[in-house]
Amino acid sequence: MSERKHILVTGGAGFIGSHLVERLLKSGKRVVVIDDLSTGSRENLRPHAGHPGLELIHAKICECDRLAELAAEAEFIFHLAATVGVELVVKSALHVLEASFHETQILLRAAVAHATPLLLTSTSEVYGKSQKPAFSEEDDLLIGPPGQSRWSYACSKLTDEFLALAYAREKGLPVTIARLFNTVGPRQTGRYGMVLPRFIAAARAGEPLKVFGDGAQTRCFCLVTDVVEALVRLQHCGAARGEIFNIGGTEEVSMRELAHRVVQTLGSSSTIELIPYAQAYAPGFDDMRRRKPLVEKLERFVGFHPQTTLKDIIRITGGLPV
Repeated sequence: MSERKHILVTGGAGFIGSHLVERLLKSGKRVVVIDDLSTGSRENLRPHAGHPGLELIHAKICECDRLAELAAEAEFIFHLAATVGVELVVKSALHVLEASFHETQILLRAAVAHATPLLLTSTSEVYGKSQKPAFSEEDDLLIGPPGQSRWSYACSKLTDEFLALAYAREKGLPVTIARLFNTVGPRQTGRYGMVLPRFIAAARAGEPLKVFGDGAQTRCFCLVTDVVEALVRLQHCGAARGEIFNIGGTEEVSMRELAHRVVQTLGSSSTIELIPYAQAYAPGFDDMRRRKPLVEKLERFVGFHPQTTLKDIIRITGGLPV
């Protein structure tokens, strides 16, 4: 086989993907991006337009006629192409279910032909309705009923995980799975319901920050550059093949407190409003009260866990100096 020529990144024009592409280019790698630009944007890669080491292919994975060649010549594949945001998932469940499994299956088939190592990004949503105070990669999963469309995303990503691990066991494909928890940072849009950029945009405009539910639900946020560091380290960790890793921050904050911190950090005069879930989404919407990862496994395998404080995360995401 000829020498591998590039790293293939699906979804590389998206929020996380574009930061990963930037990191790979800075390290001297040649990068090929496949992105249908449904949620990603050329603007995210504009600073690197014309870079001799970057190629952007505007296509779905299933419609890329060069996929077999690109997978064969890749030294590594990062699969980040996915639907983003609970709001989009609730409104487009059919698209989520059809696109996620189909695209992942086609990519895995292309990768296995030449045993090209692949990292699949999954989501903390797969932990579902579990009431555990913090989630481990070995935990049982508790998914909500099919009548609630928000669980379609969790199920689609969990199916992707099962499929990838089956390829690893039965076909010998080197696969690593990363479950991402609430990644935030520059270039993230609030267009699909992402809470921190939505809060920041409202605070800057002097508009009310809309907190869904009672605001007591908690999340842990992770700066995108920390996520990218973890992904790159996993790429180079042979022992991580066939394993699942949580990637996320561990500083827990309620949504109401997050809104207060954004208002305070930006010096905004905005008020905070509580919006019932039925008004924000649909009647019967199910949300998780806590979503905190255990990241000891990540640290054990690659010597890293995200450390950027929430205070700095808010400032960086809001374009303020730290």
